[in-house]
Amino acid sequence: MSEHDYPPNADQSGDDNAEIDGDAPFDERDEAAGAASAAQDEIAQLNDRVLRLAAELENTRRRAGREKLDASRYAIAGFTRDLLAVADNFERALRAAGDESQPATSDEAISGLIAGLRMTEKELFNVFERHGVQRVFPEGEKFDPHLHQAVAQVPSETVPTGHVVDVAQAGFTIGDRVLRAAMVTVSNGAAQSSGGEAPGAHVDTEA
Repeated sequence: MSEHDYPPNADQSGDDNAEIDGDAPFDERDEAAGAASAAQDEIAQLNDRVLRLAAELENTRRRAGREKLDASRYAIAGFTRDLLAVADNFERALRAAGDESQPATSDEAISGLIAGLRMTEKELFNVFERHGVQRVFPEGEKFDPHLHQAVAQVPSETVPTGHVVDVAQAGFTIGDRVLRAAMVTVSNGAAQSSGGEAPGAHVDTEA
């Protein structure tokens, strides 16, 4: 070894190695910090989106609640508006009949009252029909336990067995639902003069 071949400086060699070896850990930390920052941004965006969706859902719920309340409160507004004409006809008929202190007694006044009541009834049924309400008045028709309620069975010479002889109270339907069944009497056939049950006495009146 010559006098000029000095061994490498230990401190200098260590510094060089530290500089070389230290680059990788700093790069990894920077990358991890960047990933963490990106994750935080994504979390913040997701939280903001969740809050917006929750607010929209709450607004939709409140709007649906208001619409439901309005629907239940004003559902019959159109039906009631049409009934105003019926109420007007009743008022006219009662006015024609006179007041309680001086009721109309002439034949003309009574005829006018009856005519007014008939017009009012006709208008009422027209209103029902416009709103899907149908009157059930099945006199002479075959008994239908889904639409009719038998209050009695009677013999009849003219009405076939199992058919409606008389309607005690009209029924009403709306769509395919029965609002009120018609109360009817049903024929069980012609009466026998020699006693005993009439033909067809057992009429099925159950739905």
